[in-house]
Amino acid sequence: MNNQQPNPGSGFKARLKRFWRRFQLTRWLIVLVLAGVFLMSGYLTFMAKTTDVGNLKASLENPTKIYDRHNQKAGTLYSQKGTYVPLKQISTSVQSAVISTEDRNFYHEHGFSVKGIARAFYLYAKNKVLRRDYISGGGSTLTQQLVKNAYLTQEQTFTRKFKELFLSVEVENVYSKKDILSMYLNNAYFDKGVWGVQDAAERYFGVSAEQLSVPQAATLAGMLTNPSGYNPVDHPQASRQRRNVVLGLMAETGAITSAQAKQYQATALTTNDAYTYKNTYKYPYFFDAVINEAISKYGLTESEIMNRGYKIYTTLDQNNQKQMQTLFKNDAYFPANASDGTKVQAASIAIDPNTGGVEAVVGGRGQHVFRGYNRATQMRRQPGSTIKPLAVYTPALENGYYYDSELTDKKKSYGTNNYTPHNYGGVYSGKIPMYQALAQSTNAPAVWLLNKIGIDKGYDSVKKFGLPVTKSDKNLALALGGLKTGVSPQQLAQAYTAFANSGEMSSAHYIRKIVDASGNVVVDTQDSAAKTTQVMSSKTAKQMTSVMMGVFNYGTGATAKPYGYTIAGKTGSTEADGDTDATRDKWIVGYTPDVVVATWEGFDNTSSKHHLENVSGTGEGPLFQAEMQGILPNTKGTSFDTQDASTLAKGTGSSSSSSDIWDQVQQGLDNAGKSFNNAADKVKSWWEKAKSYVE
Repeated sequence: MNNQQPNPGSGFKARLKRFWRRFQLTRWLIVLVLAGVFLMSGYLTFMAKTTDVGNLKASLENPTKIYDRHNQKAGTLYSQKGTYVPLKQISTSVQSAVISTEDRNFYHEHGFSVKGIARAFYLYAKNKVLRRDYISGGGSTLTQQLVKNAYLTQEQTFTRKFKELFLSVEVENVYSKKDILSMYLNNAYFDKGVWGVQDAAERYFGVSAEQLSVPQAATLAGMLTNPSGYNPVDHPQASRQRRNVVLGLMAETGAITSAQAKQYQATALTTNDAYTYKNTYKYPYFFDAVINEAISKYGLTESEIMNRGYKIYTTLDQNNQKQMQTLFKNDAYFPANASDGTKVQAASIAIDPNTGGVEAVVGGRGQHVFRGYNRATQMRRQPGSTIKPLAVYTPALENGYYYDSELTDKKKSYGTNNYTPHNYGGVYSGKIPMYQALAQSTNAPAVWLLNKIGIDKGYDSVKKFGLPVTKSDKNLALALGGLKTGVSPQQLAQAYTAFANSGEMSSAHYIRKIVDASGNVVVDTQDSAAKTTQVMSSKTAKQMTSVMMGVFNYGTGATAKPYGYTIAGKTGSTEADGDTDATRDKWIVGYTPDVVVATWEGFDNTSSKHHLENVSGTGEGPLFQAEMQGILPNTKGTSFDTQDASTLAKGTGSSSSSSDIWDQVQQGLDNAGKSFNNAADKVKSWWEKAKSYVE
């Protein structure tokens, strides 16, 4: 009698085995693996072939250069580059030391090492078992190291290793071994911000790369695995020990004899710094803005911009940029620091209204940080009264009002929340002409006028001018610059280009053209041309200019007017915590037909201890005046085709300076229209009175 029970496990295994054989799963598994390998290889091959490897040498030899609006060289960008020298100007001792240490089979392999790949697989598997998601080295060849530095990240992953491998093969197909070694040595990092063997030789030994001795060459070669750890200045003992290891490796490969190695190992390690850093990042805030635009607008990466040897043609005016930077370094143009030493900050920008090209920009005072905070482009602050021409007076002129229309200047409350704007100093005149209300920046008439034309019209107008408004800004506080997010000096200056450019607003930009190291055009001038928006009619733009000339002739900007020049624009300020004697922001924006300049001043963080003392304090007026007096002589000197509105209103203007007969005819039509509107208003008033008598 057989009491043996059936084994469920063996039955399952048997069924699985039959199933596996029936559907030939082993073959399908092999097919899937091979298909995966084929697809991955195809992708990596495509990636390698489409990478512009042919441009590598040219991009490494040349730094990225910036050119100004006149196509004159303005400087170069910070980059991972030193002084590039050909291989014949690099000591053969350096070449031997690097090959002996980093890649002994360099001249006998095609961009990769089979042993290195096997080691990478082994270490990857080991790290997976130990739950480490990276590769601890992989025996990369010099070509692979070059490719990693030039095209890839320093991330230690298997995917990056595969990309590195395929790109290395492509580089070997294009360049000779001497070219690859030259590119590697010129692109290697040697700590202390030093790139390339030529600058490293000067930095640590005070000689050129071709004058390096064998021990010196071994020292530099030893730094490649750990530049900061084997720095001969900071870590002389570790550097000497590493140097002696390299000398031993050189003896093993036959580059030097064993006797020479012992002799060199006994020598002292001495350093000598003869390296001089040449700062070619001459216009930091402008260059920062160029990099940001190339990234955000044209899809380049920071690494590509800094290291691919581009030629970037910009809208920079070097004279304007230099004088603006000089002014910002002069503390006499700014209020005193706060009691705790915090500086009053500022930002300025100059734009060509015809093209939208930014000619100069400074984004702050004090030490510049590479691609740090640029107040001229990134800051968002309340614009104060500088928004009045955009939100109130332009839409009013577009909807039947005139530059000398009488506005109500009384203390009034509006809406269910009793919004009550106040004039500075609490002075009200009852009635005031529009041009005077704007020039003196009185608040009550601006709010009254926005209420008359309708908040929607003011809101839509501000949107046309390109300022960032939201539905929460759709209220009467808009007339005085009460925006939720605020504006930057660049946004404000861009908006004012519409007044200087016959009603057309030009989009602000920095780049005209980008050419790569091989001469291929990456960004064409047609791609970078300014986008224009018709914000208002040319007639309205002309009237607004006429009105805003009064700001600098007799209004709030009179002390900021540049000597000998006629400009138009607007000033603005915002209160700090409701205190009329404490100012959060000061603004001045002014223009001619050739240039728009916007300047802001204030503290980064406003508080009881960090605010400007009063609206008329030292600082912004003289700064803006000095900026304009430095910039205007560099322009074409185009005159306005109109006169100050106060002059036109008094009827004392010269007919020869107002587009002659046409302007006189246009003014006659305007006056006729105003007379008609006044008569209509009187008839309406009589009718209302008559109705009241009847009722």
